[in-house]
Amino acid sequence: MSPRRRRRISRGVQYAVFVVAVVVVGALADWQQLQEQFLDLSVARRLFPELITVALLNTVVYTLTGFGVGLVLGLVVALMRLSSVAPYRWLAMAYIEFFRGLPALLIFIFVGVGVPLAFPGLVFPGETYGQVACALGLVSAAYMAETIRAGIQAVPRGQLEAARTLGMSHATAMRSIVIPQAFRIIVPPLTNEMVLLFKDSSLVLFLGVTLQQRELTKFGRDLASTTANTTPIFVAGLCYLLVTVPLGYLVRRLEARHAQAR
Repeated sequence: MSPRRRRRISRGVQYAVFVVAVVVVGALADWQQLQEQFLDLSVARRLFPELITVALLNTVVYTLTGFGVGLVLGLVVALMRLSSVAPYRWLAMAYIEFFRGLPALLIFIFVGVGVPLAFPGLVFPGETYGQVACALGLVSAAYMAETIRAGIQAVPRGQLEAARTLGMSHATAMRSIVIPQAFRIIVPPLTNEMVLLFKDSSLVLFLGVTLQQRELTKFGRDLASTTANTTPIFVAGLCYLLVTVPLGYLVRRLEARHAQAR
């Protein structure tokens, strides 16, 4: 038997096993019970329009504000990580290792409980929105700092040397030449970080939010408790997919485009 024929037979067997597994699972599952618990249309209709105008909107706002804080802070930490001043490098490394090693839940609790205790009278801009932006920013900045640092180091050093030869200062060359090129390189991983932040925004429920500040997970859990049905949680999960799947596709396109450009 030729190698090509063996490969064809192997693929055929794998496809057959996959089809049999799907058929068996489909035959054994109680679809009526699943439909009643996860896709009750009468319950799903009760979620609108608040599911979109409140829960999804808040989730997007939390994600974007946290991403903005994390991007700015991550850039600062990345530059400190590359600094020739040793204390800056040590401080940046300590920040990265600390916040990258802690679970995001602990950081939310620290921001929501620890910071007000440590600094009585401190009020975050936007209150809960500010707390979420700070917590998500602290979480994401540690990862973004390493991503930005890698992007800066990926820019050929000759770019910086050429800029210095033209009379630019180191700061001007970094700001005008190196950092813009670095961000072009790291757009795909930064977009992937936004996807992770979109899911991490579900931790806002540990901060204690009002009805108008709920995000998708909190909204789904509250409605599931009220209706004694898990349809709200399932529909909330679909809303996450409506955002994360297009973002994931965008990441793949950007990575392919960047690879083609290189």
